[in-house]
Amino acid sequence: MRRFLPQTLPVWVLLIVIAGLLISQVATLYIVSRDRAVANDEVDLYRLNDRAYSLVQLMHDDTPDQRKLTASGLFNATYALTVSDTPAVTSSIAGDDELAELEDILVGRLSKFGITDARVRRDPASQAANTPGGVVPTKDVGAVERDLLGLAASFAQSDKLTASVRFADGQWLNFTEPNTPVGPILSFDSLPLYSLIAALVVIMSIWSLRRLTAPYRMMETAVNRIGMDLKSPPIAETGSREIRAAAKAVNAMQVRLRDYVEDREHLAAALAHDLRTPLTRMRLRLELLRKSTAREALAHDLADIEGIASSVIDFATFEVTEERSERIDFWSLVESIADGFEDVSFDHDGARPRGMICMARPVALKRCVNNLVQNAVTYGKKAHLSLRQSDGTITLLIRDEGPGIPQAQLDQVFGSFVRLEQSRNRQTGGLGLGLTIARNIARAAGGEVHLSNHPGGGLLTELSLPLAA
Repeated sequence: MRRFLPQTLPVWVLLIVIAGLLISQVATLYIVSRDRAVANDEVDLYRLNDRAYSLVQLMHDDTPDQRKLTASGLFNATYALTVSDTPAVTSSIAGDDELAELEDILVGRLSKFGITDARVRRDPASQAANTPGGVVPTKDVGAVERDLLGLAASFAQSDKLTASVRFADGQWLNFTEPNTPVGPILSFDSLPLYSLIAALVVIMSIWSLRRLTAPYRMMETAVNRIGMDLKSPPIAETGSREIRAAAKAVNAMQVRLRDYVEDREHLAAALAHDLRTPLTRMRLRLELLRKSTAREALAHDLADIEGIASSVIDFATFEVTEERSERIDFWSLVESIADGFEDVSFDHDGARPRGMICMARPVALKRCVNNLVQNAVTYGKKAHLSLRQSDGTITLLIRDEGPGIPQAQLDQVFGSFVRLEQSRNRQTGGLGLGLTIARNIARAAGGEVHLSNHPGGGLLTELSLPLAA
């Protein structure tokens, strides 16, 4: 169930806005429909009251025969009108409180014309009722006439109010008054307007959400970029006050992180560099000693210490060194590095592909590829290199002939000073910085380094870099 739910805050807010819009529209339409029904009912009672007054005022001085003659002249199918000795509304008890009150109003208002009784009832629409003439014409008529004919048809097919009022001489005036038709709240004419308003609300909501969530997206992008390269350019501090505040906070965090890392990198580099002076003195003094087994062991240990110091300096000065990115022919770079190793073969078909250009720092990228190749040669005896290009990415594949790495430890080897070979011999155990430096350089160039065990044996290293625009 959870996988069908939105996973982002903007989508959640947008769904809430749309749901609120639908609920408010439905509630509004319901309120309008109810108010229209109440208003129409009041208008119908008013029209019946007004018509009753007009008819009684017209007929109260006439004789019974004259009233019948007048009623026959005013009769039509929609507004039935008759004069008889018996009432059309036979029940003297009103159907509801509204009709009972209306009856009292009629008697009170028409009493000066000799009216002694008034009765009103509600009648449902007749299924056989139709427009005068039977059919509403749709051709060869104007828009006004078509609307009038349609309204007449609606009145003929609506519910009715039937009233009976008694004159002083005992004769009854019976007439009907059709209720005002209740038109649909939604129609084909109004639906586009409702849809347009709903679309505008959704569009404005999306625009507002993008504005509101811009700081979050900006911070996400900035943090990812800072994680890849601490020296990435700062975020532009523009936009609303909140966006400027977020950008300023991220830029300040980047400066503090960079200062923190550089301080420790400078410290490590300085310590490793300062070690070279006493090491040089020790090597000079060692040369003055006689040749012996102890002298050879000390010379070997000094060589290891110098190698460790050089590795630490390389690792520590990677971010400190100022080097600008350039367009690099990656094929030529890999080919030149492969030529420097006897146990490395560069697999290609002879036809050199064009366009393998990437943007990176030249010295750093060369160190990255060299570290990966040297790692393959050191632990896998031989290395086989191949290049491929697809979907805007250059991929260098390095397969060695070693034992590989346990699956659970593939990610651990990228940690600083992590060595799977636990021997103290630096020729086999190493210092555990080569892969760390290589991955940091690749990420700074927008790429990545992945390790996997090749199905045919050995370790497979993939260095991917984006093609230069």
